[in-house]
Amino acid sequence: MIDDRKRGPPTVIIIDDDESVRDALKGLFESVGLATATHGSVSEFLAADDPDQAGCIVLDIRLPGQSGLEFQEALAKSKHPRSVVLISAHVDVAMAVRAMKAGAIDVLTKPVREQDLLEAVNRALASDNARREEADQTAALRQRYSKLTVRERQIMALVITGKLNKQIAAEVQLAEATVKLHRGHMMRKMRASSVADLVRIAGILER
Repeated sequence: MIDDRKRGPPTVIIIDDDESVRDALKGLFESVGLATATHGSVSEFLAADDPDQAGCIVLDIRLPGQSGLEFQEALAKSKHPRSVVLISAHVDVAMAVRAMKAGAIDVLTKPVREQDLLEAVNRALASDNARREEADQTAALRQRYSKLTVRERQIMALVITGKLNKQIAAEVQLAEATVKLHRGHMMRKMRASSVADLVRIAGILER
């Protein structure tokens, strides 16, 4: 699970070169109890960004320097993807399709209806939370796997293929009782309650 004490409350990051828009959006989000941070450009945001901070980005498509759309596409491919809601005074179909293919939660046209924006931001925050929980789960599983012995890893690889203890014993040239012992240790270390659970864990580790 996410350690909220470490990351703090989720923050809605507003990137727009129009100060009046930034102030209006900040006021809207804070009126419903959301923490906010505002930036006038992508470069300003990057200089201050903390990738561990939970939250989402409300991003203007037309920005000085790197456009919001270009930044969103680069962000989606980075080690620290963020959930993004794009806004613009001029949105055409091609632009919207490009943004959605890159993973945008929504693309909204200015002036944005407050309810539409709040709903989009709530979806973005939920998406960010799910992604971070998945990342935390994967990190925890990798930590558990790192504590397995070489033999336990070998047996785990054979167990997830559906082989029985007798078959594994013959393949690794150990007594069946020894295989059972190693298997039990491995299952406890990985906190797997069944073979199906272990297969699920292995699938996560392979991502």
